[in-house]
Amino acid sequence: MRVLLAGGGTAGHTSPLLATADAIRRLEPSAEITCLGTPRGLETRVVPEAGYPLELIPPVPLPRKPNADFFRVPARLRAAVKQTMDVFDRVDPDVVVGYGGYVSMPAYLAARRRKLPLVIHEQNALPGLANRVGSRFADRVAVSFPDTPLKGGEFVGLPIRRMISQLDRVALRAEAREFFELDAERPTLLITGGSQGARRLNQSVAAAAPVLASAGIQVLHVVGPKGEAEVRDSGVPYRVLNFVDRMDLAYAAADLVLCRSGASSVTEAAATGLPAIFVPLPIGNGEQAQNARPVVEAGGALLIDDAELSADWIADTVPALLGDPARLASMGAAAAALIGRDADEKLAKIVLEAAR
Repeated sequence: MRVLLAGGGTAGHTSPLLATADAIRRLEPSAEITCLGTPRGLETRVVPEAGYPLELIPPVPLPRKPNADFFRVPARLRAAVKQTMDVFDRVDPDVVVGYGGYVSMPAYLAARRRKLPLVIHEQNALPGLANRVGSRFADRVAVSFPDTPLKGGEFVGLPIRRMISQLDRVALRAEAREFFELDAERPTLLITGGSQGARRLNQSVAAAAPVLASAGIQVLHVVGPKGEAEVRDSGVPYRVLNFVDRMDLAYAAADLVLCRSGASSVTEAAATGLPAIFVPLPIGNGEQAQNARPVVEAGGALLIDDAELSADWIADTVPALLGDPARLASMGAAAAALIGRDADEKLAKIVLEAAR
């Protein structure tokens, strides 16, 4: 059986793709899995590192509003579909799986032309354009959130890596804090803006660093590949990293995470029982706020608008929260009870059924 998984760009697409690939391999060890991405996405690094072959096609951005690029889309899409058909000739897939984004639309159209089984997975509570189009002719459509408005959507949850879904934060905490050179006992705040970082998060937390240090709070700050955070040494650990491969250890080291609310961030924090402060990305179609809402309503997280996040808000909110272990425990339990940890195998079974 040959499976082609199409998705890339950021961790929001590559993480569930790789989680699905691993689950397919566990359920069907003989399956031949190939990934389809673009030359400028995170997939060029993480897919080969995970041991899967990667084919590349040019990205086809789909502008949300008419502009100069909007009129170039048809020609770019035709070229990308042609290159995708060439990939199909080499790989000869029995099923195509797409996760939305720049790489998926050409894959969906090529699969339709070849009359191949097509499975779509939508990460966000509000679907993107590629998946809205693809869902009209897909054989199966899987969604991460129960109320996602997508034709034929089957709720399976978001596939996450087993290193996250099976994580025991308490058991791994000492090892995790030693790994990041953090104090074993101090309350710990994790900051991450996702695989690309987030300037507003970086600047606000760095500006609040003196207040956090005076409260005895240590910080593990993942600023992103091009991000930065300038913090004076206070004697309280404040670790600044551009990228973290071992997010399982980052979650285990933390007592609280402040992050964007992409589907992966929401699902991974909740599944591991890590209390969160979500700061939705202010651009897009509002999907990040929708992603966070179920966890926030269950009491597992706080939600703050990007425009309202500031050093003063962090100083007023974070020390009090990290100083209340009972509240943190209640938030973690509420979040963990909401999110399933087996979406990877649920989606893998759907893919195998479609292929057969």
